[in-house]
Amino acid sequence: MSAEKTLWLFLGIFFLSLAITFASDPDPVQDFCIPNPRFGAIKTAHAMHYILPCKNSSEATTEDFVFSGLRASGTFSDTGLAVVSASPTNFPGLNTLGLSFARADIEVGGINPPHFHPRATELVHVVQGKVYSGFVDSSNRVFARVLEKGEVMVLPKGLVHFMMNVGDEPATLFGYFNSQNPGIQKIPSAVFGSGIDEELLHKAFGLSSKQIGTLRKKFDPKTES
Repeated sequence: MSAEKTLWLFLGIFFLSLAITFASDPDPVQDFCIPNPRFGAIKTAHAMHYILPCKNSSEATTEDFVFSGLRASGTFSDTGLAVVSASPTNFPGLNTLGLSFARADIEVGGINPPHFHPRATELVHVVQGKVYSGFVDSSNRVFARVLEKGEVMVLPKGLVHFMMNVGDEPATLFGYFNSQNPGIQKIPSAVFGSGIDEELLHKAFGLSSKQIGTLRKKFDPKTES
């Protein structure tokens, strides 16, 4: 191999590694970074937040590294889903460590609608019940099966995934993310609750104006009933 080809190969590997590095949360430059409550945070779905400024490490306490908020379920939505998230705002010790997690409870027959996390891979652990869980890859292939207590499934970053309680008892899962701010994009809300032009929706889905209006009322909180 010529020296020029070797150089280009080296540069290609270098820039690929650089891209992968910048695609994830930054590595911490100190032991920990407890958020300073005097500074605000940019809120996103499920109370996940961006990295917050640190307070002096001498002010940190053991309680900053302990979280008890997942002992009980959250408030259930009309889809039968309740989510409680742990973020640097309610669990200060997580800040800058590149991870977050959540508890999800699903009522019998309830669902966690199709959605994706643009900045994180998710690891789902079922601790109670039976849950039909899966994701769709970029070729529209579905990878799904029923998960039972003790089983774990990985949901790759940026891919649409979903869950449904197919058992005869409430289901409880824990989701772990490799970002402290994974983000969430819910497909129904993104399509019908974002203000996309009605003509485009009609051409894309073959829906009538009445059907589109019904879906917009359901998924757009700004639309009056």
